[in-house]
Amino acid sequence: MTEKEKMIAEKFYDAKDKELCELRAKARSDCEKFNSTKFEDFKTRQEILKNLLGSIGEKFYFEKNFVCDYGFNIHIGENFYSNFNLTILDCAEVIIGKNCMIAPNVGIYTATHPIDPIQRYEKGVEYAKKIIIGDNCWIGAHVVICPGVTIGDNVVVGAGSVVTKSFGDNVVLAGNPAKVIKNI
Repeated sequence: MTEKEKMIAEKFYDAKDKELCELRAKARSDCEKFNSTKFEDFKTRQEILKNLLGSIGEKFYFEKNFVCDYGFNIHIGENFYSNFNLTILDCAEVIIGKNCMIAPNVGIYTATHPIDPIQRYEKGVEYAKKIIIGDNCWIGAHVVICPGVTIGDNVVVGAGSVVTKSFGDNVVLAGNPAKVIKNI
C-alpha cells in the first residue's frame, strides 16, 4: 500500500511521504486562493471549493478562513453553511450531511498520533479516523470534534464543546467532554 492508501484506510502512515506532502501543498495553495478572494467574488470562491473538496452539494457557503489538510476526503451534503475559521484535518474521510450549519472557529480533526512515544517520535507515524456528521446538524462556535466521532441526525452541539465520542440522533450536546444535555 502507498502511504496515501494507508492513510485513507486508517492505518499507520508516514505523513512525510512525498506524495502526501505534495497533496497537502496543493490543498494549502487552494485554501490560500479561497481565503484571498474578495467577498464579492462568490463564483470564484465556489469553484475553488468544488475543485478542492471530494464532493459538495450545489447550495453551500463558506466564510473565510477555511483550511484543510487534503480536501479530497471532505464530503458535504446540500445546503451547507460554514462561518469564519473552519479547520478540517481530513486525513481520513469527513462526511457532513445535508442542511448543516457550522459556527465560527470550529475544528474537525481526523488526524491523531500513537500514544506510544517510540511510534510517535522515533518512527514518526500517525493515523486518522473518519468523522461523520449527520443531516440537519448545528455545530456551535469553538467546538472541537475528535477523530472517529459520529454525530447523528438533528444534533445541536453547544458552543465550546469537545466531542470525544459518538452520539445518536435528536440530541443537544454540550461540555468538555460533550454529553447529552437534552433530547430533541
